[in-house]
Amino acid sequence: MKKLSARRRHPLAAVVVLLFALAATGGLYAAFAPAGTAKADETAQSLAIEEGKKLYSVGCASCHGTGGQGTSDGPSLVGVGSAAVDFQVATGRMPAQQPGAQVPKKPNIYSQAQIDQLAAYVASLGAGPITPTESQYDPAGADIARGGELFRSNCAQCHNFTGEGGALSNGKYAPSLEGVSPKHLYEAMQTGPQNMPSFPDTTMPEQEKRDIIAYVQAVNGEKADNPGGLSLGGLGPVSEGLFAWVFGLGALIAVAVWVAAHTAKAKKS
Repeated sequence: MKKLSARRRHPLAAVVVLLFALAATGGLYAAFAPAGTAKADETAQSLAIEEGKKLYSVGCASCHGTGGQGTSDGPSLVGVGSAAVDFQVATGRMPAQQPGAQVPKKPNIYSQAQIDQLAAYVASLGAGPITPTESQYDPAGADIARGGELFRSNCAQCHNFTGEGGALSNGKYAPSLEGVSPKHLYEAMQTGPQNMPSFPDTTMPEQEKRDIIAYVQAVNGEKADNPGGLSLGGLGPVSEGLFAWVFGLGALIAVAVWVAAHTAKAKKS
């Protein structure tokens, strides 16, 4: 007993006990931790990158270079991120049909699984905006009024007040936002495709993006209504002013002519 007591009072006894506890904890964690799941995820990601590289070599490398470094026919894809790939390919803008001032939207030629693989490969070339999750772009519960303020401050100059689109310089244009999915609206704000500036979360937080999406859906979605009457294309004060001048002033002139003609007849009689 005296020997055991002496060992317990030894200066290194606490260190030995601590090391033994750490070793036991590590052993138990290694035995029961879901290491297989993490390894499976890494394997799946590697396979997605490998398949994405094959798709890239066939459909993208001729313009963007074999390693995504860019050529005279297409910009570098290093650092554009998976969100840019998902937006451009899912909306059919890429692969481009022909060069021009702006690449238009068209039916896409890839499945969503293939788009995800392409996005995984391009994302592996350099860090960039990540494809958003549904919780990030879901407009449910967003502030539509606040979204309208943000849209008019940041977007209406090009897309018009209700997202009908508009012409820009040198053959470029801001496309209509009618029918664009919330996911693609969010990705466009993230990445700034073509002539559009980008609005990262540091500039426009996630909640503000959802507010804008809710506004666009409210004024330019499938269920949008116009309680104020005829929308006149939603193009804003220019079309409204033209309507007022042509039809409003025209109606006043017609009434004035009618009154003058009847007044003259009354005097003759």
